[in-house]
Amino acid sequence: MEENKQIQLDLKPEVAKGNYSNLAIISHSHSEFIIDFATMLPGLPKPEIGSRILMTPEHAKRLLNALADNIGKYESQFGPIELPGSPKATFNLSDFNPNGAKS
Repeated sequence: MEENKQIQLDLKPEVAKGNYSNLAIISHSHSEFIIDFATMLPGLPKPEIGSRILMTPEHAKRLLNALADNIGKYESQFGPIELPGSPKATFNLSDFNPNGAKS
């Protein structure tokens, strides 16, 4: 029987303000996923990386499942999120099963 645990978080004021990102660059090795969150703005010569997150493959998959679940809830409430143009890497969330299998 799995027990429901509460996690107490400490959110420091300098972290609470967050970082804006409109670009994520994802790479991986055998043991970790690296996600660089960057901001591309007009007039800047190149994107500036504001934050780098490293996680295990297991936690990367948990993040994928959590994002798919939350995007599904968002779209149920507010309608589909439209992606203009042809993004290089994307997938159709309606084809995604958070349990890891294609429907």
